[in-house]
Amino acid sequence: MFSVHVGGDIACFTRPELKVERVSYEVITPSAARGVLEAILWKPAISWTIKRIHVLKEIRWMSFKRNEVTRKLAVTSAKSAMKRGVQMEPLFVDEDRAQRHTLALRDVEYIIEAGFQMTAKAGPEDNPVKFEEMFRRRLEKGQCYRTPYLGCREFAAWFKPHAGPIAAINETRDLGWMLYDIEFGDKNKPHFFHAEIKHGVVEVAPPDSWPAEEAKSR
Repeated sequence: MFSVHVGGDIACFTRPELKVERVSYEVITPSAARGVLEAILWKPAISWTIKRIHVLKEIRWMSFKRNEVTRKLAVTSAKSAMKRGVQMEPLFVDEDRAQRHTLALRDVEYIIEAGFQMTAKAGPEDNPVKFEEMFRRRLEKGQCYRTPYLGCREFAAWFKPHAGPIAAINETRDLGWMLYDIEFGDKNKPHFFHAEIKHGVVEVAPPDSWPAEEAKSR
């Protein structure tokens, strides 16, 4: 089990049921927490599982508006135009944008407790001890493959190892159904679990509980 201290000035873990305006969940989602760990160490041989999330700072909100483009140029269209030797229709950002509202979190800090499992892509030379030592070295040195972020790429996160007692907030509340992760395939399938903060701690339902948890929501 690893304990990683994560935080940032702004975070937005967007609720999927609110598509136009960006509204964050109250705390970091398991998929966003996994993204932070994968930014530190990602290998096809391992798969991260989030066990527990400790909320260290009071939940505070901030509201702002951002200009966003309403469409983007597809890479496949660009490649096709290059092959055919034709010019693509240009995209003028100033003429094709919309102002959207964001309800985000500010000044967040979490301790993520997580572990990993070996996958079918692990080679004969791969073993858990190898990746445990690799992750601990990278965590202690502050190394990452890419800058971790808190929901949106522009909201960068800092991280460091955690040791000792955890001072979570003294708050208990029901968070409702929260996105656990997305099962990618021919049809991307989202999975949800019933989340709640108990004295500042969110216990994350394991993947094998997905069918039972989702059946309750129907």
